Amino acid sequence: MQRRRFLTLAGAGGAALAAPAVAQEAPAVNWRMPSSFPRSLDTVWGAAEFLAARVAAMTDGKFSIRPFSAGELVPPLQVLDAVQNGTTECGHTAGFYYLGKQPALVFDTGVPFGLTPRQHTAWLLHGGGQALVDGLYAGFNALAIPCGNTGAQMGGWFRKEIKTPDDLKGLRIRTPGLLSMVYEKLGAIPQQVAGSDIYPALEKGALDAVEFVGPYDDEKLGFAKVASYYYGPGVLELGASLCLAINRDSWAKLPPRYQEVLRAACASAAADLLAKYDANNIPALKRLVGQGVKLKGWPPAVMDAMQRATREVLDDYAAKSPEFAKVLASWRAFRDGQLLWASVNDGAAENYLMATRERGL
Repeated sequence: MQRRRFLTLAGAGGAALAAPAVAQEAPAVNWRMPSSFPRSLDTVWGAAEFLAARVAAMTDGKFSIRPFSAGELVPPLQVLDAVQNGTTECGHTAGFYYLGKQPALVFDTGVPFGLTPRQHTAWLLHGGGQALVDGLYAGFNALAIPCGNTGAQMGGWFRKEIKTPDDLKGLRIRTPGLLSMVYEKLGAIPQQVAGSDIYPALEKGALDAVEFVGPYDDEKLGFAKVASYYYGPGVLELGASLCLAINRDSWAKLPPRYQEVLRAACASAAADLLAKYDANNIPALKRLVGQGVKLKGWPPAVMDAMQRATREVLDDYAAKSPEFAKVLASWRAFRDGQLLWASVNDGAAENYLMATRERGL
């Protein structure tokens, strides 16, 4: 009788010990996540909502992340600041917004004449890029997980036709970060204008051109009503990678299971965002052309001038910063290999398919 009582008590004690362990593996955690993007864009802002929903679904609601659109909690270009000082546990943003703080962060997002989304992911995951990026964000008491990509962005909207590089001189163009420096080298006058203010500036003539994202987002913002010429291809942004910036102290407090949940949710959000752009850009472009938008291709001489200017900007930064030079060297070497592979295989195949489509095959 006493032996049975002992075994019963021992079993109850084991259950009591096990319960706190399970609770520790799945505690209730509540984070706030400001975004650099407005609610009006169901693409990039939608990626923040998608991410939060995936985290909640994979933790039975125990790990809750509340997203805030641009300006609701912190200014859109101060998301990394909020993460760094612990105002928020994480933030949904893009590294190239913080060019003034750390120029090499542009490589986390993408630079002109750079990598496609697939190539960028390959550089980060298997080309040594993530280790370099981690080192950059460590200087801000943060880490960053890729969580989306816009794909190739259009060259932008212009009030007048661009036939030669000289047509860019004196042009007042809204464009961000390192790209603005490329335009500046070409004689344009870059303007830093918040997304919500772009349309009024174009409408009033304060801007001559704007570079934003692509057909689906640009259609929503109404640029076709005030600028007739729409340029591609997106050599200036073959992709723009978003990230989830996380305060390192907050990350360290997360159970390992939640850390893995965050990584998985970011990967899922990344796949969804790029697929959304690829699916929606073509119907949007057809609607824009149907409204009378003049779809134009960059003249080769203009793209050549842009590429030379990009090289100069990158080399200028590398000459001033060993840290920038280190990341640039890794990125350039990887890009060269990817261009070679594309010329041999998938890029060559895509070129063939486009050519045969035009021939009606």
